[in-house]
Amino acid sequence: MAGQGLSTEEVQGIREALAAGRKPKVVFTAAAGQMAGQLGQVVELTDPAVSEEFVVVRFGRDELPFSPADVAIAPKGVGRKPAEPQPEAEQPSAPEPEFVLDTPPVPAPRREEPKVEQQVEAKPAKRAVKAAKPKSPSGLTVTLAYADGEWTVAAQQGAKALAKPYVVKPAEALRMVALVDVPGVQEAVEQILAAERAEAEQQAEKLRAELAEIETRLAELREAG
Repeated sequence: MAGQGLSTEEVQGIREALAAGRKPKVVFTAAAGQMAGQLGQVVELTDPAVSEEFVVVRFGRDELPFSPADVAIAPKGVGRKPAEPQPEAEQPSAPEPEFVLDTPPVPAPRREEPKVEQQVEAKPAKRAVKAAKPKSPSGLTVTLAYADGEWTVAAQQGAKALAKPYVVKPAEALRMVALVDVPGVQEAVEQILAAERAEAEQQAEKLRAELAEIETRLAELREAG
């Protein structure tokens, strides 16, 4: 019985064998519990990112998922029946000469009592079944990003996008970062907001100066008219 499970190279070798149409034989290790020492065939390799039990093994009529630590590559020759030796034909021996005078009388055959054979009904062996673990849900990722003067939020679960990036207000972005309670991240957001505020104030001041200049020009035109 193997003492350790499959290595990364052995898993890759099984994956190539399945692609070629073969079903490699494996033996259950001590990590498989009461199934240790039994033989099975790998029929599929599922996604290891979804579940650690991604090695699907056919055991009898069942196909159950196991982790690489539960099985190992079966040694060569395991499972094959050894050839039974053919019995040698007995050569008939030549009959020995019989002396009639010395031959004892043959006793009468003894009557045998009829034997009553008790039939014992063989119970089918219970097949070990390993309960398959439920697959855990994929991880959820929520991303808060800043680019080109806009804050965006996006959500993704595994490879599926739950929410495409959408724009949020700077105040909402600051509240989200405050929930994380990471001083370095919060300071970086505050610096970005401060820079945006200073730029907005400069633009407002410039627009006010331009508006005042236009108002003065308009008043001069009114006086001239």
